[in-house]
Amino acid sequence: MDFHDIKIEFLGHSGFIITTKPGTRIAIDPFQVHSDVQPVDIILITHSHPDHCSIKDISLISRNGTIIAASANSQSKITRVEGVEMQLVELGDEISLGSIKVEAVPAYNLNKEFHPKNEKLFGYVIKIGNIIIYHAGDTDNIPEMQRLTGYGKEGNHFIALLPVSGKYVMDYSEAAEAAKIINPEIAVPMHYGSGVVGSLEDAQKFVEMCNSAGVSAKILEKI
Repeated sequence: MDFHDIKIEFLGHSGFIITTKPGTRIAIDPFQVHSDVQPVDIILITHSHPDHCSIKDISLISRNGTIIAASANSQSKITRVEGVEMQLVELGDEISLGSIKVEAVPAYNLNKEFHPKNEKLFGYVIKIGNIIIYHAGDTDNIPEMQRLTGYGKEGNHFIALLPVSGKYVMDYSEAAEAAKIINPEIAVPMHYGSGVVGSLEDAQKFVEMCNSAGVSAKILEKI
């Protein structure tokens, strides 16, 4: 999907590749990646669960010098990948990767035990010029999302990548409510279709609910 000056591609589950106009390639949570996907410059890992921090997939799309940003609890896994540069991130950090700014924002469950708040897991807000991309990570519709409502204002272009599968994260109806709160230019469903949890039907219902509420939403086909 072309979104102003960037390209966003869906790797499946919660994985995406963002390509900037100068050609920088950023992957987020690569999982079950097709073997012909080309290496990237930056990889962002939201947390250590194997469907988000997959060493097989990180190895496939990294190259010598690829920067990998991740939390300390993912470090022991990632150190097995040769030639990459680790950038440890904690919740609340904002790091600069060249002209790209990346902020680690809260992601947790409200009434589930899979992603407790005290583990300080996170999603990412990625700022590329006036384009802002929110990758929610594994989360429910949490109060901290309300601070994102201003990202679509003041000339910025804002896209939200939201989990919709239920069970480990919010379901499609809860995700649609979150989309209404943060009001992105486009909302994209994720965390489905890999065989772990969630289905294309969840994504379709999310899009329907968003569109009926006046929020533009779109399903991206897996590359």
